[in-house]
Amino acid sequence: MNIEQPDVLIVGAGPAGLAAALELKQLGVSKVVVVDRETEAGGIPRLCHHIGFGIKDMHRVYSGPQYARCYVQQAINSGVTIRTSTTITGWNNSTNLTYTSPDGLGEIEAQATLLATGCRERPRTARLIPGSRTQGVFTTGSLQRFVDEYQLPVGRRAVIVGAELVSLSAFVTLTQAGLDIAMMMTELPQHQIYFPFVPMKWLLVDLIKRTPLQTSARINRILGRKRVEGVEIADLETGQLKTVACDTVVFTGNWIPEYQVARTGNLTLDSGTHGPQIDAQFRTSKPSIFAAGNLLRGVETADVSALEGRNAARHIHHFLQHNSWPTHSLPIETELPIMWVFPNRVSASDKQLPTKQLSFRVTEFCQNVTVQVSQASNVLHSQTFRRLLPNQTMYMSGNWLAGLNFNSEPPRIVLER
Repeated sequence: MNIEQPDVLIVGAGPAGLAAALELKQLGVSKVVVVDRETEAGGIPRLCHHIGFGIKDMHRVYSGPQYARCYVQQAINSGVTIRTSTTITGWNNSTNLTYTSPDGLGEIEAQATLLATGCRERPRTARLIPGSRTQGVFTTGSLQRFVDEYQLPVGRRAVIVGAELVSLSAFVTLTQAGLDIAMMMTELPQHQIYFPFVPMKWLLVDLIKRTPLQTSARINRILGRKRVEGVEIADLETGQLKTVACDTVVFTGNWIPEYQVARTGNLTLDSGTHGPQIDAQFRTSKPSIFAAGNLLRGVETADVSALEGRNAARHIHHFLQHNSWPTHSLPIETELPIMWVFPNRVSASDKQLPTKQLSFRVTEFCQNVTVQVSQASNVLHSQTFRRLLPNQTMYMSGNWLAGLNFNSEPPRIVLER
């Protein structure tokens, strides 16, 4: 069995993983290996053939494939080793991982490991939508693979389940493929679509306005046996049922991190994000193992994930130089409607390096509320928000981390109305 010993192993060749690899090489790390189970590096952006990528990290505007190719080429030019069609199969210990690839079985023994395996949308089966196993049911990812990678027809008339940023991506793909959008629908009382790239708004706002939007509704079942023929929709406020004719259904959003590698490594997972618990320096519950990107909490845009990968790389570099790991840390607990907070763990060393801000998401629309952080009976921080929106990341100050008592109970973040 082949055994390789790089300085850093990165699992996942998407924006976070490749950006981290580039940063590590720029910091002088000699041998960086990136592995990915897909046949091609670049992550999800390589399947997204619309513009809007690279704004925050590259300060230019690319299509998804252009953005992915740029990162892959920069990584190769920097001396990063990228191995595709390579699947991590297990852990011998916290520094030794096993894998399988077209060349056979192998082991990688690294001084530090970064998990950047990303996330995926929940498909129809995971959402427990009844009906026959008909053709014409997609997630955004499988839709883009069908249309842009395989150039296959998907249908004529579609219903999009979800009304958030990724739903906009599905909308663009369907429109470019020539489909009529019968409806966008969401279980929430309002849509959560915003336009991160202003020219995108100019191009799409009229099309979006002409598309029927059904709020406070969910799919009861998908109709049709061999091919989708329609969907039965229930109004969550009145209970009224109606049928919408279509031959294509796209389930968007409802993200879950690709946490299989983290779970087999027995890392502590967060009940809210479903990804690994990490502190402000991207350290997981096991020494030498870091995590970054959309593995941590579901979806952020590619450029945000890339910047996060760079940040994690700097902390990995510090670890390689000093070989230090926190001996004591506390989880950060949340209470609904706060869905998750990131980072979701705080270490004693973070008191000297307090994060500028924490990010979080909520499960419902909230107006004129206060987010309060407390530990035992002590209120550490209060911050008022005029509006909080589901499926959009919000930010709060992280200066309160310096005031934690590590001999007390975990800090708790709640929403006060």
